[in-house]
Amino acid sequence: MDHIVTVQDAVTAFADFMEPTDAELDAIETEMPVILADIELIDAYITTLDRIPSELDARRLRRARRRALTARVELTRRSATALGVGA
Repeated sequence: MDHIVTVQDAVTAFADFMEPTDAELDAIETEMPVILADIELIDAYITTLDRIPSELDARRLRRARRRALTARVELTRRSATALGVGA
């Protein structure tokens, strides 16, 4: 008995709809500073999960929060400028 699933996987493995479009890749590239800042913030939180944060940990968390907020504000500002809002 042949399984359709194996045939379907072979047929759709290289379908065009499975790859990101150029627009999606551009959107990811545009949001990359926010993504990286969020990763840094999550890393800072993870390091303090099993202990009371030291002064160094607290500074790292504050810096990571500031970077994440700055990245989001910059992305919002660029998006608004691209849409012509506030111009």
